[in-house]
Amino acid sequence: MAEAVSPPAPCLIVGLGNPGDKYAGTRHNIGFEVIDRLSKTWSISLKEERRFQGEYGAGFGPRREKVYLLKPLTYMNRSGQSMRAVLDWLKLSPAQVLVVYDDMDLPVGRLRMRLSGSAGGHNGMKSAIAHLGTQEFPRLRIGIGASPREGEQAVVSHVLGNFSKAERSTMDAVVDTTLRALERALLDGVEKAMSLYNSADLSDR
Repeated sequence: MAEAVSPPAPCLIVGLGNPGDKYAGTRHNIGFEVIDRLSKTWSISLKEERRFQGEYGAGFGPRREKVYLLKPLTYMNRSGQSMRAVLDWLKLSPAQVLVVYDDMDLPVGRLRMRLSGSAGGHNGMKSAIAHLGTQEFPRLRIGIGASPREGEQAVVSHVLGNFSKAERSTMDAVVDTTLRALERALLDGVEKAMSLYNSADLSDR
């Protein structure tokens, strides 16, 4: 009986968000925030690459392994275009990508890492799945909480709004934990990181 083959460790980490100062710090841009923190932590400088339609950097992760960081600058609903361009250039498989993005279905203070899955209504992930041609790539969802009001406009206002002061304090801890989870995924695989961090609840900090 053949042994189960472990999926390859991710090496391209993509944070989803919208470009421009007016979106900086909003709930929908938590993926960008994580990439910016990784850039500083791992000393990987980011610069705009037109061929990738995004801010991109290459460097080394926690075990001196090659790591690539990407912030698509296409606006959220076309994020997959940028991801596809980088994959084609680096000759990577979708399984080597790990996407970080916001999730209204998770409360503030929670995060979830998965090896695959649907877009769950997230426009950035819909684009990613369409351009990568598969749902089989790891992702890390960061909870931003549900909109307090119903309706499409209320949801848009929620995701494009800023965190409250209390939420911001929690999100600072979440981003710190997210960095540890991503490092663990690179060092020991996504499944190990899932077992360690998917049950974390930082909402009471």
